[in-house]
Amino acid sequence: MPTTVSITRRVALLAGALALAGCTSLVGKPTGTDIHVMTSGGFTAAYNALRPDFEQRTGHTVQTAYGASMGNATDAIPVRLARGEPADVVILARPALDALVKDGKVVAGSQVDLVRSSIGFAVKTGAPRPDISTVEALKRTLLASPSIAYSASASGTYYETELLKNLGIEAQVKPKSRRILSERVGTVVARGDAALGLQQVSELLPIAGIDYIGPLPAEVQRVTVFSAGVATGSKQPAAAAELIRYLASPAAAPTIAKTGLEPVATK
Repeated sequence: MPTTVSITRRVALLAGALALAGCTSLVGKPTGTDIHVMTSGGFTAAYNALRPDFEQRTGHTVQTAYGASMGNATDAIPVRLARGEPADVVILARPALDALVKDGKVVAGSQVDLVRSSIGFAVKTGAPRPDISTVEALKRTLLASPSIAYSASASGTYYETELLKNLGIEAQVKPKSRRILSERVGTVVARGDAALGLQQVSELLPIAGIDYIGPLPAEVQRVTVFSAGVATGSKQPAAAAELIRYLASPAAAPTIAKTGLEPVATK
């Protein structure tokens, strides 16, 4: 019959073995920190698809705020940064990112181009699909449309300040065009609040209730580069740089391409 001493010794050995097993089970499991990201709509679909893989690979937890690259909406990224919301990584149109560098909100030299994004049009599901295949067809479609929705960010800025003017139809079309704040253009079109919607292709494709009808003709297309940078107020600059490297890597490119964007990593 085992003595009290031998039983105690066995318990101690078992406890040690369990502790060792617990330690061993942790080997290889990444541990990480919280990373705060602000991303604009053009990269949102790709970002949302890639985030879980990055978290699994690194052990980091990513907290996200969404907003436009520019403009005065309360959720626009420059406005969020101006009021001191936490940010480690910002992802937005390159001109807007460079403006944040100039304003001291993003670390100079940390900018990395991620994707090229084109502009397209959509209508409500089941509505007639207008012709936008050529510049002349696009002009006819815009003139005939009773209402047009466009974003308050990069694609919308191009539409209201350059495209209509270059097409020679600004006076006729601008009055029936509506600038959308803090909402996806596709959502407005899906509700029936606009007959035609213009936004980055990657922002239109995920929206239920609309039919994507195609990109702007090449002659008037405006490709926007979306880029990432490290916020000057980042509490986790090393982890922020790690996330940016991942988003710009060839490994991320296939997922990005599925969302209607052209990964810079493929070039």
